[in-house]
Amino acid sequence: MSVLALAAGAGAAHAAPTAAPAAATPAAATPKATAWPGGSKVSIADDAGVFGSNLSGVSYESPSVLWAVKNGPSTLYRLVQDGSKWRPDTTNGWSEGKALHYADGSGDPDAEGVVVTPDGVFTSTERDNDNGDTSKPAVLRYAVSGSGKALNATGEWDLTSDLPSVEPNKGLEAIAWVPDSALTAHKFRDEHTKAAYNPASYPNHGTGLYFVGLEANGKVYAYALDQSGSKYTRVATIDSGFPAVMDLEYEPATGHLWAECDNTCKGRTTTLDVNATGAFAVTAQYDRPSGMANYNNEGFAIAPQSTCANGTKQVVWSDDDNDDNHALRTGTLACK
Repeated sequence: MSVLALAAGAGAAHAAPTAAPAAATPAAATPKATAWPGGSKVSIADDAGVFGSNLSGVSYESPSVLWAVKNGPSTLYRLVQDGSKWRPDTTNGWSEGKALHYADGSGDPDAEGVVVTPDGVFTSTERDNDNGDTSKPAVLRYAVSGSGKALNATGEWDLTSDLPSVEPNKGLEAIAWVPDSALTAHKFRDEHTKAAYNPASYPNHGTGLYFVGLEANGKVYAYALDQSGSKYTRVATIDSGFPAVMDLEYEPATGHLWAECDNTCKGRTTTLDVNATGAFAVTAQYDRPSGMANYNNEGFAIAPQSTCANGTKQVVWSDDDNDDNHALRTGTLACK
């Protein structure tokens, strides 16, 4: 679905959770890392000096449109393909990206992750950069139509009271969205209701759950977010297999929820799948491609399955440190 047609609806900024936090899923041993399941070659995918440092999250809207977010100053980019590279869209005011703010128009949200869903474009944030000494883990929704230079959140879910207390720069790094149809098909267990997940239990939550990753502990938290306001319910707590998590990516073709760690974990990724008890658990761990240095990759996105050619599809990494004056690199992943 094109995000240009996504609906907007503002909610209150700070609501308490609808229930006490759910118990964490017991952690299992993480499998030993194996070779990256794609090509070893990695290519530069942006022109030099376009983004600078702090490009943190990426998410495909379609084969030819990629969204990216910078955490400081908070900026959302709509990227389009230009040969083998990605460049900012030059239409509707996107050429320099658009500044992000909270729902009331204030602040500079430290946006670390981004995901495109049927409900809008969502970011996961660590804090307000204008008050950088205070942790404020939150999920923000944006409507991206129009040509203005700045965007105010149309939805805001402050998760501070529901998550562990963390340092201001160790908050929500990652976000992904998993459709209800996939969760129910795999008999995902709801830790809040202590039964099989039933979407009807969460009115106004849309058609899927939002999974966010906390850098400080490597945990992933699944939430039903009330799209008509600011209420939320934690549905599951999951171990990513890493001490820190930088991005999450749901791959519909395989059902994998991918977790990415940066140079803290040598650029490795894990896959998580729903097991026989209905819980997400780590099923594999992969090294980064052998042709890629140990960059500070904080973003990871997988191209749609429709792009598969010769048995592979594109993946994109975003490098927060802008090493060698480049922030985007692409590689390939096997189309399993």
